[in-house]
Amino acid sequence: MNKNVAVVGCQWGDEGKGKIVDLLASKADVIARSQGGANAGHTIIVGDTKYVLHLIPSGIIHPGKICYIGNGVVIDPFALKEELDFLTEKGIDYSGRLFVSSAANLVLPYHKLIDAVEERNRGTDSIGTTMRGIGPAYVDKVARNGIRVADMFAPDRLRKRLEHQLKIKAEYLTGSDDERADIDRTFDKLQELVPLFKKLICDVSLELTQAMKNGKIVLFEGAQGSMLDVDLGTYPYATSSNTTVGGALTGLGLGPKVIDEVVGVVKAYVTRVGAGPFPTELMDSSGEKLRDIGDEFGATTGRPRRCGWLDLVALRHAVRINGVDSIAVTKLDVLDSFSKIKVCIGYTLNGESLSNVPLDLAELSHVKPVYKSVDGWNCDTTGITRFDDLPENAQSYLRFIADDLEVQIRIVSTGAKRQETILV
Repeated sequence: MNKNVAVVGCQWGDEGKGKIVDLLASKADVIARSQGGANAGHTIIVGDTKYVLHLIPSGIIHPGKICYIGNGVVIDPFALKEELDFLTEKGIDYSGRLFVSSAANLVLPYHKLIDAVEERNRGTDSIGTTMRGIGPAYVDKVARNGIRVADMFAPDRLRKRLEHQLKIKAEYLTGSDDERADIDRTFDKLQELVPLFKKLICDVSLELTQAMKNGKIVLFEGAQGSMLDVDLGTYPYATSSNTTVGGALTGLGLGPKVIDEVVGVVKAYVTRVGAGPFPTELMDSSGEKLRDIGDEFGATTGRPRRCGWLDLVALRHAVRINGVDSIAVTKLDVLDSFSKIKVCIGYTLNGESLSNVPLDLAELSHVKPVYKSVDGWNCDTTGITRFDDLPENAQSYLRFIADDLEVQIRIVSTGAKRQETILV
């Protein structure tokens, strides 16, 4: 890899971005995370060791790589400390290699309280939030009521802004016996983290720009998936940030010319966590089989994921809005024992045929998938590292996807471990 690459999820998250970023990070100098928060869960397996990261870029596992958390990320400072402690326990030295934007907004305990209350109040219309406080933190950011990393180092300003929360969030905080509503406690806990954060903060935009001027290769790590984008995804069943490639730029303070290639991560089937439309969802034994073989349980919440056949219509949307150049196909091996595999190649809506997602993405709840059935390969592909060694039907399946999306295949994952990978 001799160019700057952005990695984005092309489905509803959980596509395997952690492994792909880990692979590409070996050839990059810098890895930068641009949006989302601790609602993301990126899993990397190296040897017999499993790493699950929520805020810290997956590249931190590689010695010598510099990692940045940009202004577009909402940072739970207490969750970040837990991750740093986890890395230390695993023998990974992050000192001088991890930096955080002072302009990033904080996710604080009262955000999690509000998240839980609002989700409960939605009743049967619940979104399926992770309860990590991400949405309420982004609400504060946009409403200009947020508290930033920089505020931690100005105690008087921090206290004033925390006290302001009592006024604007009275319905949630006043009279509550939940410790997450205790503003004084939050202030004290934040002050305990000041020495740690002082070692981490920097102007991420400036440092990334200088790194690229010095010839360093940057890997942009996205979180969640394109179909969860707050503007271009299945709103309101979406996350609260821009999960598409544009979020990589605004979330790090960079211009569009810095990205040389966009790699879209595509699971060989589809999963989704939480509520919202899912045209190809399987409510039968095939769905259960995908979940069991693929170990489809959320890295952040542990919730079972909804599973379905690959949806090329949704992928066409994701490829277009991201300007995807190439794809990384993950979990191909999960399909090894299926004699027949279905692929959604179109929708019908009120008797009309659609080859693209409807203008109103809410109508995804009403579309019917049009399937093409292809032959499976009925043999074990786990650990295969050469494309030509794949069964012919597996090769055909991958080519069918690439041809439909008009992209190249860059990577194929044939297992959870780092080495179980085909580089095309």
